[in-house]
Amino acid sequence: MPAIVIPEHLRPADGRFGSGPSKVRPEQVARLQELGRTFLGTSHRQAPVRNLVRHIKEGMAELFGLPEGYEVVLGNGGASCLWDAATYRLVERRSQHLVFGEFSAKFAACARQAPWLEEPMVLEAPPGSRPEVVPTEDVDVYAFTHNETSTGVAMPIRRPPGPPAEAGGPLVVVDATSAAGGLAVDPREFDVYFFSPQKCFAADGGLWLALCSPAALERVERLHAGGRHAPAFLDLQLAVEQSRQDQTLNTPALATLVLLADQLDWLLANGGLPWAVDRCKRSAEILYSWAEASDFARPFVERPADRSPVVGTVDFVDAVDARTLAAVLRANGIVDTEPYRKLGRNQLRIAMFPAVDPEDVAALCAAINYVVGALSA
Repeated sequence: MPAIVIPEHLRPADGRFGSGPSKVRPEQVARLQELGRTFLGTSHRQAPVRNLVRHIKEGMAELFGLPEGYEVVLGNGGASCLWDAATYRLVERRSQHLVFGEFSAKFAACARQAPWLEEPMVLEAPPGSRPEVVPTEDVDVYAFTHNETSTGVAMPIRRPPGPPAEAGGPLVVVDATSAAGGLAVDPREFDVYFFSPQKCFAADGGLWLALCSPAALERVERLHAGGRHAPAFLDLQLAVEQSRQDQTLNTPALATLVLLADQLDWLLANGGLPWAVDRCKRSAEILYSWAEASDFARPFVERPADRSPVVGTVDFVDAVDARTLAAVLRANGIVDTEPYRKLGRNQLRIAMFPAVDPEDVAALCAAINYVVGALSA
């Protein structure tokens, strides 16, 4: 690797651009230190932890403007557990999946592998683009991905035409892992919106949260009562029952709850979801405008409307080796800009979650210009 030193004035104030785990604000770490002797290492069944879980639930309801009857459900294991859990307690017979990257494909694979379900309807698009939903009466779950973390493609969440979920129509189940807290969404357009806190909420993994409509809660309870077996860890009905008591089925990572709660409070104090969405959009405008103006880089996602405001992917010309570029950036304290490993493109992937300062994104672009210039000298 070439020994290139980026001038201090060109470096971001904070060089963390990882797409998960994401940048954690120093104030969150300070809060964790403050609670180190009174909260960490205590029972998650007791009032201090349950009060914090209740605070998180109330904050999420406020952040997303949840309608009456919607509930915030928490569980252990990370959002990927919800792909499997959905096959037990959300999909009654058959689901439709929009697949446009690694994670949306994994959601579909879980439905394919569940022997008690019919073959899912899978609509695929090449990485860098996205498919369109096909309204049909032959499915009882539409499985969407709000933001495909692997490719930097985002899709709007809209309920397909047809019978409403509360009248027995299909549920809209959304994997929002890297979108929740950074992309706009109307809760009336979904029935389950699930995510983990190591992206926009700047915490650690190992926990999942799901915003559930009354129709989704009814489906979960009915399939549970109907006798379809599910491992306790993946039984959403048990997660609902525990969440109503401000608990999780198994012991949660208390530090994750603290980091999540502090980030949630920060978002709400600054203006809530509209503020977070605007902040991410500013970062995205900086990154994509720079790439479009560059003679050696361009946005990977061709359609501007599909470009994610929270995870940006930028391709480079063959003369610029993105692996070397990322290595030089890392040596200068600018980390986790490497592309998604399985995509196999000559590109960088840049997280622009709310905790990332737009000014740091601008500094990153300047630092890349400097390194590319030094590599070609």
